[in-house]
Amino acid sequence: MTRLILLGPPGSGKGTQAKALAASWHIPHISTGDILRQAVQDRTPLGLQAQSYQERGELVPDRLVMDLMRERLDQPDTNSGWILDGFPRNLAQASFLDELLQKRDQNSVEVISLEVPDEVLIERMHERGKKEGRKDDTDDVIRHRLEVYREQTAPLISYYRERQQLTSVNGNQPLWAVTAALQEVIHS
Repeated sequence: MTRLILLGPPGSGKGTQAKALAASWHIPHISTGDILRQAVQDRTPLGLQAQSYQERGELVPDRLVMDLMRERLDQPDTNSGWILDGFPRNLAQASFLDELLQKRDQNSVEVISLEVPDEVLIERMHERGKKEGRKDDTDDVIRHRLEVYREQTAPLISYYRERQQLTSVNGNQPLWAVTAALQEVIHS
């Protein structure tokens, strides 16, 4: 059973890789962003709470994200495994996830960090912004997103490394090569 957490800065290819691997292994790709968007669209109680924060331009609080994640991991399609993309984002969320998985006897989780140099990340996000017509992918916004990642999410790399759960993969190679490297790490 595959339970995988993909870590990496914005633009590292987490979402792209998660989708490819999830399709290949027939397990759900669980993206925090997708969950939030769906909960808001479905007007669930948690979705309405999340929407109120988003409308004010605020980050959705950890507790709400954790409740949404608990709800998602309770769904039957996760019984055969899952790939998390965008969760956990910080140490509090990682601790929550550890406790949740321990209660469910799901302790075997692999964590992979996609490593990509900043200049490549910036270039990728500019390209993605052009393709998707996103006006918010300016240099300042991109650099701020990378700073937020380093402050909040990068500490997870040490956290999982100390627990001997982390493997790093070079994300600065062709898409197919990253996918192959991920599959090799997971199946070894």
